[in-house]
Amino acid sequence: MIGKIKGLLEAKTTHQALIDVNGLCYELEVPISTAFDLPEKGEVVELYTHFVVREDAQLLYGFNSNLDRDTFRILIKVNGVGPKLGIAILSGLSARDLQSCVDQEDVSALVKLPGIGKKTAERLLIELRDKLKIVPEAVLAADVALPLEIAGSSGIEDEAEAALVALGYKPADAAKLVKKHYADGMSVQDLIKATLRSLS
Repeated sequence: MIGKIKGLLEAKTTHQALIDVNGLCYELEVPISTAFDLPEKGEVVELYTHFVVREDAQLLYGFNSNLDRDTFRILIKVNGVGPKLGIAILSGLSARDLQSCVDQEDVSALVKLPGIGKKTAERLLIELRDKLKIVPEAVLAADVALPLEIAGSSGIEDEAEAALVALGYKPADAAKLVKKHYADGMSVQDLIKATLRSLS
C-alpha cells in the first residue's frame, strides 16, 4: 500500500502530477484543487495517495491533504461511484461543500457536476449521510489557500477550459462558461472557482 509520496515534481496538468522519487517517476491522478496547489517543476512535493490495483492497470490518486484522501475513500465506497467520478466530485466541490450538500440534502448542487444524474446524487446523499460525519468539522471548516497564477487572459481561459473538460464538461459548454465568468485580473483558480460556484 502506498500511503504518501514525496519527491520532485517532474510535470503537472490540471488533473495529473508526475513525481520523481529517487529516479522512479510516479504518475498520479489528482483533483483540480490539488493540481493548483502543486509547486513549480523541480520543487519538492508531498501528496497523500490512494492506490488502486485492477486487472488492466495500477493507478495512483494524489491529494494535498489527508482530509481529501479520506473523503475520496468514502466516496468510492458509494455504489456507482468509481475513482474517476470521485476525483471529479472533489474537483467540483471541496470536502466542506460536499459535507454541506449532504447535511442539507442538496441534490441540485450534485447533479450539476459532470457524470452525476439525479439517481446517483440521491444515492450519494443517502449513503454519505452517516459516513461523512467521521470527518472532523473543525478540519472541514479550514480553508486551504490556493496559489495565484496571473497570466494573459487567453492563457487563463484556455487552462480553465481544459480543467472543465477534464472534469467531464463538453468543450463547447466549457468555453461558454469560462467566457461568461472571466474578468480582468482573474487567476486560473479564481476563474474555475467562479464557474463551478455558478453551477452549484
